[in-house]
Amino acid sequence: MKAPLRRLARPAVAAPVTACVDTATPDADDPAIAAPAIEVEQPPGETCESATQEPTAPPSVPDATDDYAARLRQEQEIFAGQTDVNELPAIFHYWSHTYLRPKLEHFGCANPDEFFANALQAALHDAPQRPARFVSLGAGNCDTEVRVAQILAARGLRDFVLECVDINPVMLERGAVLARDAGLSEQVVPVSGDFNDWQPARRYDAAMANQSLHHVVNLEGLFDAIAANLPAHGRFVISDMVGRNGHLRWPEALAIVREFWSELPPDYRYHRQLLCQWDEFVDFDCSGEGFEGIRAQDILPLLTERFGFESFLGFANVIDPFIDRGFGGHFDAESARDRELIDRIHARDEAEMRAGTIKPTHLMAVMRGLPYAGPTRAWQHMTPQHSLRVPG
Repeated sequence: MKAPLRRLARPAVAAPVTACVDTATPDADDPAIAAPAIEVEQPPGETCESATQEPTAPPSVPDATDDYAARLRQEQEIFAGQTDVNELPAIFHYWSHTYLRPKLEHFGCANPDEFFANALQAALHDAPQRPARFVSLGAGNCDTEVRVAQILAARGLRDFVLECVDINPVMLERGAVLARDAGLSEQVVPVSGDFNDWQPARRYDAAMANQSLHHVVNLEGLFDAIAANLPAHGRFVISDMVGRNGHLRWPEALAIVREFWSELPPDYRYHRQLLCQWDEFVDFDCSGEGFEGIRAQDILPLLTERFGFESFLGFANVIDPFIDRGFGGHFDAESARDRELIDRIHARDEAEMRAGTIKPTHLMAVMRGLPYAGPTRAWQHMTPQHSLRVPG
């Protein structure tokens, strides 16, 4: 996954607390997948005195009165400084290597970069012309795209161009440097553009979106453009967050998080980014600034209407706050006691998701255009339909 999605968030509590959500990448040498981790910042002069108050309102999709230009400026400003994306707590790597990597291996890969690379390679193999053309929407620093291109190049595949679309010129400049330093300037090409009104200038053999769809307001327009542009051999491959808008927890998941929260020692409930105590877990609406999680809960329903799924992996929900940057650093990955708690939380998370009581809040998928008559590879019985969470 790509650079941290660090966002000022509107708390669903009365207190003036600022939070932000991180979707981070593990160290390049770590074979385990990275799941979104929550990082919280507190601006000067603000406190966390009311951090344990109950949420008072659910998140909402912005209406026509929202100032899109202002959000766009916020988005650009927040992302401009995001360069270091690799540091995650050791307990996260314990969890991901123990529980998530085996699922990825079911799909023929060991990490997210290989998941993307395998889908692009399949599209490249089927492409009628060379070079094959790919596009990445919301590419940010293009770091994932460069790593994916390196995997393909290591497999002897260089006859492709991967256009990296993003609204942030500073990040695209960093991407150009990364591609140049990797010797892939002909393959990885940064392109300025806003995916909320993106219209493809050509047919692409594959499109990818890595942790960017939960920033899109006009999901219908973007998905329609991709679906209309995707040839029969084409793939649309994604990794993203698909939980409740603003990255809030649905009530049934929040109850389980708080159940385990009560087991944590008091010092484990200290938020390392907010620098304050969360005696009770606090649910934040992260969509108050920029576009963080603005329509996350709409992503999967809209995808199921417009695409067929070749591969689908839904994962994680309750486990997230226990292994993220805010609290995960309290856990000692070498401690049998700490690992046992993470094991129990994960087991409950898995059991509830398999039963359909709660739904995955993260997914990785390879999609094809409709009509699609091929098989869908999923983890156990957790298909796209099983993973849908209908509001209400």
